[in-house]
Amino acid sequence: MNACIWYVSKYIALPREQKWSTRAFSIMREIRKNGNRCVILTSDSNHLTSPRAVDGAQAREVVDGVEVTRLRTKKYRGSKSISRAISWLDFEWRLWRLPKDGLPRPDAIIVSSLSLLTIFNGLLLRRRYGCRLIFEVRDIWPLTVIEEGGFSPYNPFVLTLGWIERLAYRRSDAVVGTMPNLAEHVAEVAGSAAPVFCIPMGVDEGAAAQAAPMPEDYARQYLPENKFIVCYAGTIGMANALETLFACARRMQDNSNVQFLVVGEGGLKETFQRECADLANVTFAPGVPKNVVHSVLERCDLLYFSVRPSKIWKFGQSLNKVTDYMLAGRPVVASYSGYPSMINEAASGSYVPAGDVAALRAEIERYAAMPEAERQAIGMAGREWLIANRSYARLGRDYLDLCLGPDNKGPGQSRSEGSGGTPSIVAIS
Repeated sequence: MNACIWYVSKYIALPREQKWSTRAFSIMREIRKNGNRCVILTSDSNHLTSPRAVDGAQAREVVDGVEVTRLRTKKYRGSKSISRAISWLDFEWRLWRLPKDGLPRPDAIIVSSLSLLTIFNGLLLRRRYGCRLIFEVRDIWPLTVIEEGGFSPYNPFVLTLGWIERLAYRRSDAVVGTMPNLAEHVAEVAGSAAPVFCIPMGVDEGAAAQAAPMPEDYARQYLPENKFIVCYAGTIGMANALETLFACARRMQDNSNVQFLVVGEGGLKETFQRECADLANVTFAPGVPKNVVHSVLERCDLLYFSVRPSKIWKFGQSLNKVTDYMLAGRPVVASYSGYPSMINEAASGSYVPAGDVAALRAEIERYAAMPEAERQAIGMAGREWLIANRSYARLGRDYLDLCLGPDNKGPGQSRSEGSGGTPSIVAIS
């Protein structure tokens, strides 16, 4: 059967917007390729990317067969501004008032956080159309603002978001998380709720082939020859917990073979540059366009990411960085104390406890002493696993199954097993 799927979220990036994940669009594009009709409803206000400005109340276009409607929404600066919350309300008001007559009738509507407020429009639309409602969690709010934003659990804003979160879990037909252990959180906060599934971050199989080469002068300036390069690539901010990496670099000054490379921008970059000014084994390099990141990563020997100890990681990670790293075909080491996934499943790297400098040093030295062929085999195992289990073609088929419901006999894969390897969508409740 051919279906019509709506995907509604304030924050969605299109392929032309290179600074942020295009997961939502990529999944909808794959569902469209299978002969279904796909509609995206989103806004032109996003602090993580630069959406095309909307003239008038809305703008509609078709991108790779996906029908995209952008609503003009209040602009804001910064993730912690009051204007951001006002922008959420503005999006919901404009979405409610949007004339729906020109849109195809949906068989299922995916409402994706953030913001949580979109669940209200989702519930109204389900009543109007009699369709399935899927609530997708890309960021666990309000837990994130409690753990990383320093908000009190008793803050009125947090309490309100908590009530909305419970409503979404209980009133939706299904809950989807990009993180693999979301069901535990849903059970903790909502008790009896909709069934919970995991549809994780994906990878475009052609992304590596489409990668732009790294400029030669960039390589000459920032990637030393005949060194074992440990690379972190991404935002340089508070949440990225890079203090552990720099403390490790300081302890490893006696190992002249190892060079630490930090690629990216962020609010703490200048601070870290000052603190590491005396470290010859640390190099800071400018951020590069998303299509060049792969070329940088594959020139390194070991890729690194870290997080701060937090309850959030108890439910698993869904970081874009991990897919980028694994696609590059290099081993990954992570300072991460949380629910493990991907790296351990693929046997493509290792975890050390978050904040444990001694453990990180030992692991870096182990990889540096390893024969190059063995390191390459570990890295390629990650790449092969990622393509087999996290392709958007597969995730799109699985998401379509979920949207069509438990009695679906359509073209997608089974929800409990795919075409081989690790299931990409798993019932976890």
